[in-house]
Formats: sequence, C-alpha cells, structure tokens
Amino acid sequence: MHINELESIAVAGVNWRPVRRTLGITGFGTNAYSADAGQQLIEEHDETGGAAARHQELYVVLTGHARFTVDGETVDAPPGTLVFVAEISSRRAAVAIEDGTTVLVIGGDEGTITPSAWEYYFAAQASLSAGDPQAAYETAAAGLDDHPDSGSLLYNLACYAALAGDREQALVHVARAFELDPDTRAWAADDSDLDAIRSDPRYPSA
Repeated sequence: MHINELESIAVAGVNWRPVRRTLGITGFGTNAYSADAGQQLIEEHDETGGAAARHQELYVVLTGHARFTVDGETVDAPPGTLVFVAEISSRRAAVAIEDGTTVLVIGGDEGTITPSAWEYYFAAQASLSAGDPQAAYETAAAGLDDHPDSGSLLYNLACYAALAGDREQALVHVARAFELDPDTRAWAADDSDLDAIRSDPRYPSA
C-alpha cells in the first residue's frame, strides 16, 4: 500500500500513521509521521519512559524537509536523510520545515538482529572490486560466527581465498559449500574465480 493510504491520526501533538498495526508487522516496530511546515513531526521523547518500547530508532525522511534535534544537536534532514538514534536515553524530536513532510520510523531492540549471510559477502564486494580478495575474504569470514553452515557464504569465501592465493582454505570452503548447498556446484561450473584450484586433485568432484 502507499503510505498516503494509511490513516493519519492526530495524537500527542503529531500526526501518526500506524504502519505496524495496519500491516500486522510483528518482527520490528515501524510507524510514520506527517506534518506541514512549522508543525511538530516527531514529539520530543526518549525510549526509557514507561510506555516506550526501549528501541533503537532509525528515522527515514521520505518527503518534504525536516529538522531533527538529538541530544541538543540539530540535524538538517532533506528527503533521503537517515537519522539513527542508537541510545535509548537520547532525547529526540523533529519539526517539519516544508509542507508534506513524512518520516518513516523503524525501531528494534539492540543486539537482537542476526545479519543475513548475504550481507557479509555483499559487504566484501567493495574490496573485491578494488582488487583486494584477501580483504574481501576477511570481511566475509566474519559471517561464519553467525552462519557456519551457509553454503552460499562458504562458496564466496572459497572464491575469495582462491583469488587471494590461499589454495588450502579455498578447497576446504568449496568442499563444504558443495556438501551443504547443491546449487553451489552449478555456480562453480563456469566460475573463473575458482580456476586456481579447479585442477587440484582435492577439488570436489561433481
């Protein structure tokens, strides 16, 4: 649905659009707030009060233009601005400085999110593109703590290790990837990243 289809409820001095309730989201908190120039967009608050969820909060300016204040620091926030408030005790508020300003707010408990396996090898791409497969390997390998049995993560680690000249590590990872995820065998069939180890007798057979 479009955010403008959500009911706008005037409450506590702001205009609340109940995203979470409307969509039935149970994995994280999320709401939106809309205001015209000069109006309060986000009420001044922290996340320690009796009714608060004690969430870290991310504010995403979708339209218009806002001015945030976080612990006394002013943040100019045109569309596309991300304002992340990590500390639940931080005081935060926002006013609209243009008509039609809308902010999406996403909240969740600190430390409860396990990053997806793909996030690690996506993050490694910058180093790989810069010609540093060893750095790419180190970035992606941090994901093994959370995802030791992810075939796709292990496959990418095999590629990075092979490109970095670490034959032993590459062979270990590719064998385990093949074992865990049959799709990785098809990926490997024409993947030049693995050329450095493909002729090794220890390379797992199809």
